[in-house]
Amino acid sequence: MAAVAQCVRGALRPRLPLLSVALRTSPRLLCAATQQKNPGQNLEEDQSQSQNEQKVEPSSAEKLLAEEKAKLEEQLREVTEKYKRALADAENVRQRSQKLVEEAKLYGIQSFCKDLLEVADILEKATESVPKEEIKDENPHLKSLYEGLVMTEIQIQKVFKKHGLLRLNPVGAKFDPYEHEALFHTPVEGQEPGTIALVSKIGYKLHGRTLRPALVGVVKDA
Repeated sequence: MAAVAQCVRGALRPRLPLLSVALRTSPRLLCAATQQKNPGQNLEEDQSQSQNEQKVEPSSAEKLLAEEKAKLEEQLREVTEKYKRALADAENVRQRSQKLVEEAKLYGIQSFCKDLLEVADILEKATESVPKEEIKDENPHLKSLYEGLVMTEIQIQKVFKKHGLLRLNPVGAKFDPYEHEALFHTPVEGQEPGTIALVSKIGYKLHGRTLRPALVGVVKDA
């Protein structure tokens, strides 16, 4: 067996230098052989690169979608706020308009009432000017005239009350500059300063608003 091995080595030794020379002189053959030996590795690298590109592309698209979503949400928020403000403004306008309409219904007769107050004042003065001792059955005409004036005055006050027009006769009440107009101040014994001692002219209020202040005399310190 040893003799056979020696014979084989002896036969190969002269061929080794030739193989070495062949490899030196043809490096292209070596590169080609190397490339042919690793086709699977190149395919794996291509697939890996393609997967990386696919991973980058979806992340970029998601970023764009997120930005677009944020913009749309901001626009929706702005539109919602504008819509709410518009509703609030419309409701305020509606309430103001309704209030104006109601006030027009209540106080639209204000000028007419002021004119009628002069008539009521004349009727009151007429009834007060009739001497009470003269109202007798012996004077039927005067008595009838007086009773007619009194009935007219009562009826006109009923009409005033029906439409929200009330008398202000504040004798003994505290002076209120929103309802009374002071003509003079005078000391009055037994009455508290600041109270009304005399009413020169009756006042009126229309639905709680002073239409004509009462003309009064106010008690002051002695």
